[in-house]
Amino acid sequence: MKEKITKSWKSLPSALRKTIALVIGSTLIITGLLLIVLPGPFTMPLLILGLVVLALEFAWAEAMLIKVRAQGAKLNPKKLFGKKEH
Repeated sequence: MKEKITKSWKSLPSALRKTIALVIGSTLIITGLLLIVLPGPFTMPLLILGLVVLALEFAWAEAMLIKVRAQGAKLNPKKLFGKKEH
């Protein structure tokens, strides 16, 4: 199934692929940024998903996604949520 989707995606013209990725990725990122101010969950997943979509076609987004993954790997949930070890 994944191969079929990938083959269909790659068969589209480059300009169309970039436009689709830009519209969907930007929409996800803008929605995630709006959820920072407005009440609602899922802020970070939307931002990261937007970067993943943009990284399909744009090298700068892929580089940014790599940096985000590296920073995410450094997070310690115990320190982040203030859980104390007894």
